[in-house]
Amino acid sequence: MARCLGPLLLLLLLLLLGSQSSEGRNRCVDAAEACTADALCQQLRTEYVARCLDRAAPGGCPRARCRRALRRFFARGPPALTHALLFCPCAGPACAERRRQTFVPACAFSGPGLAPPSCLAPLDACEHSRVCRPRLLAFQASCAPAPSAPDGCLPDQAPSCRRAYAGLVGTAITPNYVDNASARVAPWCDCGASGNRREECEAFRGLFTRNRCLDSAIQAFVSWWPPILQDQLDSLQDPGHSLLQVSSADEPPEGSSLFFMLPVLALQPLL
Repeated sequence: MARCLGPLLLLLLLLLLGSQSSEGRNRCVDAAEACTADALCQQLRTEYVARCLDRAAPGGCPRARCRRALRRFFARGPPALTHALLFCPCAGPACAERRRQTFVPACAFSGPGLAPPSCLAPLDACEHSRVCRPRLLAFQASCAPAPSAPDGCLPDQAPSCRRAYAGLVGTAITPNYVDNASARVAPWCDCGASGNRREECEAFRGLFTRNRCLDSAIQAFVSWWPPILQDQLDSLQDPGHSLLQVSSADEPPEGSSLFFMLPVLALQPLL
């Protein structure tokens, strides 16, 4: 049913549902508000939104500039805040759809066609990229499932796995959430046309779709909800505290605060 709604109407509906704060509290809204209250996070987020929604670019999507801006966001932004946007835990489809749309998947994630390409294409591109190849190797090492661990991850492995996964966002194999009904992630590709490299293709895609440690690390983020994030939210909910200005005593080391105008997302097509 959601696919029948226009992109603008869909996003506005998600924002409305996602802003409810009782039992159905939307953690992805909390993460966005915390990023809003940090000048560096807000600046970097504004940059990638502007790059990824630049429809004036030839072909309608400046994918290389979009992905470069996303890499800057994760490399330079406060990790507690950038990871909160990427891994915010969801209990319903409205929150999950907001999470899926956070990094402008129409440009950064999926290709121009309706059908995903063979996973061999982004894999080959990654292997020949000085940016992507070391990040993929780090992801394989950091998120390697441990057969002896009940949840697939060794003690203290989950944070390094999440960091390595975040490092892939903005590369040739940028992953994302595949739907709004789960926390499953994968790059935009499949193995339907992989020919005699089918096994290699399936092994690569399985790094995301059949990885118990990665699944566990993403699901475990709720128990690691960053203290800096809660501090930001508590300051925003203080009646005597202005959203547009945070006192220097409240500023995290990475920057001060500034209001982020989410409607810029609502004014552009996301599908």
